[in-house]
Amino acid sequence: MKAIRRFTVRTVLPEQLQPLHELALNLRWSWHPETRELLRSVDPDVWAAVGEDPVRLLGEVPAARLAALAADRRFLRRLGDLSDELRDYLTGPRWYQGAGDPAGADGDLPAAIAYFSPEYGIAAALPQYSGGLGILAGDHLKAASDLGVPIIGVGLFYRHGYFRQSLDRDGWQQERYPLLDPDALAVTLLREEDGTPCRIDLALPGGRTLAAQVWRAQVGRVPLLLLDSDVEANGPAERDVTDRLYGGGSEHRLMQEILLGIGGVRAVRTYCRLTGHPAPEVFHTNEGHAGFLGLERIGELVTAHPGLGFADALEAVRAGTVFTTHTPVPAGIDRFDRALVGRHFGGDAALPGVPVEQVLALGAESWEGGDPRLFNMAAMGLRLAQRANGVSTLHGAVSREMFRGLWPGFDAPEVPITSITNGVHAPTWIDPAVVRLGATEIGQERAEAAMAVGTAEQWTGLERIGNAEVWELRRSLRAQLVDEARGRLRASWRQRGAGEAELGWTENVLDPDVLTIGFARRVPSYKRLTLMLRDPARLRRLLLDPERPVQIVIAGKAHPADDGGKRLIQQLVAFADDPAVRHRIVFLPDYDMAMAKTLYPGCDVWLNNPLRPLEACGTSGMKAALNGCLNLSILDGWWDEWYDGQNGWAIPTADGGTGEGVVDPESREAEHRDDIEAAALYDLIEHQVAARFYDRGADGLPHRWISMVRHTLVTLGPKVLAGRMVREYVERLYAPAAAAERRLAGPAGDYAPAKELAGWKAGVREAWPAVRVEHVEADGAGEAQELGATLALRVRVNLGPLRPEDVEVQVVAGRVDESDRISEAATLALKPAGGGTDLDGRIRYEGHLELSRTGPFGYTVRILPTHPRLASVAELGLLAAPAETGGMDAGVLR
Repeated sequence: MKAIRRFTVRTVLPEQLQPLHELALNLRWSWHPETRELLRSVDPDVWAAVGEDPVRLLGEVPAARLAALAADRRFLRRLGDLSDELRDYLTGPRWYQGAGDPAGADGDLPAAIAYFSPEYGIAAALPQYSGGLGILAGDHLKAASDLGVPIIGVGLFYRHGYFRQSLDRDGWQQERYPLLDPDALAVTLLREEDGTPCRIDLALPGGRTLAAQVWRAQVGRVPLLLLDSDVEANGPAERDVTDRLYGGGSEHRLMQEILLGIGGVRAVRTYCRLTGHPAPEVFHTNEGHAGFLGLERIGELVTAHPGLGFADALEAVRAGTVFTTHTPVPAGIDRFDRALVGRHFGGDAALPGVPVEQVLALGAESWEGGDPRLFNMAAMGLRLAQRANGVSTLHGAVSREMFRGLWPGFDAPEVPITSITNGVHAPTWIDPAVVRLGATEIGQERAEAAMAVGTAEQWTGLERIGNAEVWELRRSLRAQLVDEARGRLRASWRQRGAGEAELGWTENVLDPDVLTIGFARRVPSYKRLTLMLRDPARLRRLLLDPERPVQIVIAGKAHPADDGGKRLIQQLVAFADDPAVRHRIVFLPDYDMAMAKTLYPGCDVWLNNPLRPLEACGTSGMKAALNGCLNLSILDGWWDEWYDGQNGWAIPTADGGTGEGVVDPESREAEHRDDIEAAALYDLIEHQVAARFYDRGADGLPHRWISMVRHTLVTLGPKVLAGRMVREYVERLYAPAAAAERRLAGPAGDYAPAKELAGWKAGVREAWPAVRVEHVEADGAGEAQELGATLALRVRVNLGPLRPEDVEVQVVAGRVDESDRISEAATLALKPAGGGTDLDGRIRYEGHLELSRTGPFGYTVRILPTHPRLASVAELGLLAAPAETGGMDAGVLR
């Protein structure tokens, strides 16, 4: 018989063991080895059986064992020490508390930051993630905790999480959605002071209400608030809003994002009211899914300050909002039917002070080629945030090009989207054996600081580790992976219907002494899971080479609705099922954080072969590098900026490495690129990677390989850290955003400066059609000039009703191409020449342009709005240039 309801019965711990609850409910255990070891020692067999989940451990450990531990003085001393250590970690000052006043902060650092993401990968025991976006969000929170950054995480609680993956007999992906019981997870219900669960209510069309409760997970010092719509107050449709991650149709997805954004802000306000946590000054939306948070904050301000209008509140909200895009192609952006969004933000569902026409304008695809029928979440996110970033240097450039339509007239380099390259949380992803070896050279305390804060100085010293020690470590990690892979492969074949008698071969799969390549990620077409299968015969030769064999461990999930991705998995599995090669290449189903903990350290080489430049960052290779694994990758994402020729190998790209001309992964052009790049991959593996791995000295050690491993650890270690990433967010985005928000709030907190800025912008937009560059002349223009010479420029402009202090007149100069387009541009502000306006209403500007480079050189002149509270010259998307040059075209000197 099937139960009609399922719940968890928790063990009552003896009083002496009560600190175990605190250790189990704070997810710091997932990256703190000493706590994990204590929890394992409670009952090693149960710990293994429950998948190393402390909450489940405490629910299933026998009472007799608990009684024995309660009388074990040694265990109680360890428990007391770790409980005290956790308390010190949670309350003591850390990097943020001593960071001072970064440039641009204009005062104190933010009192708090609210960080919104649709998914979080904290630990396998809290399955609320699907892939890189969630893992990145989890690492962001963990690093913020280690640094003492006062972040509040906000997300949704999915009752079914993402899916569990298995394969059928034919290698086709199967999905399961096990129901999660929050009482069996490391979460607690957020309650009002009278003990009743907190409730967040949102108005829906037709007079309906979407209610949600809030689960709190504690990630070290960081609270993570997860909204859950599975409450009795909701009807069936509303209860299912948070049923599963990235499931359902368009309206279901829209309601998830409304709950995340609007409900998330309300959850933060409730949490701060109940706990006394400082209210966030900065709101950070990790991708466009949470973009509606800006609308809720506008509604809050308009309601609290009756004198503020929508435009005034918009300026204040923008100042304190940071938007991070992870999307390298327009197809990856959430877009909804405008009429659907209009129904959810109009009529009885409207937010107070937020007219539906203004909502629709924020998400409008108003640029050339945009679809006027659609509401674009990334466009809204960018319009609601004064600061935005991509997640690697290359991705920042791709994003500026992709979104330049929002800033018409500006060349891509001036689009106000910067980049902060992602990082990974070292204590989560470095194998403890690697940490122990490093600590023998630089000390345990410094090793922990190096992983948390990550400056280059803290990583020096690792180059002194001996060759034999490095090689023994690499072999032990490889052997650990081999054991794990054999067990997982055997379990997978059992799920596929194989009997015990058929599976003896799995005992000899993989070899701890063979060069091991890893590949694990989501399986969209652009990541090219099957690029290695382009020439099956050549791949077989590499795998079975009698002197320099290669083995490959592969994992990854396709989205349940992506049959194309499932076919790629099936093709790979069909190849790996071949008895001739199945001991050298394996596909492990159900890729998750638990598998990754063994996979990254155990591989010698990490393979990444996306279609450039479609990999926004690609953090899996970072995790591998932290364990001494070398990268073999297309120059895309983070590898494009940090590959140095000694930390791995770069797979040549058929586009010459330019990243220009993004191609459809399904196109004929992509097929041609696949052929070229697969051939390059085979050549690298055979002639460079395998050759170096098996090149042994008289002592049997591959000295050049080990040198690359050490170089990787010392040079990439401090760069790939989430600690470095979060410090950059604090210094470059959070602190300036908080300062800007404070300035717009004003000393009296009445937002008078925001009203002034909104009024100024409105006036500039109204006046801009009259702004013109009417005449430009330069001494010697059109003649050959000598390096170091200067041109005297005289420009006459018509500003219409605007004042000179409302604008900046610039000369833009640089190298020009055959069509006279300027590149590598530099700008120089021209000054009013005095005398006011002439009889025709024109103002004269003058300046001197130094000719600082040889070759074809050109310039143009433009007028931009300027105001001390703008974060970028391009913020308004307004530019006036000489009519005959069309913006950034040039007057040319040769």
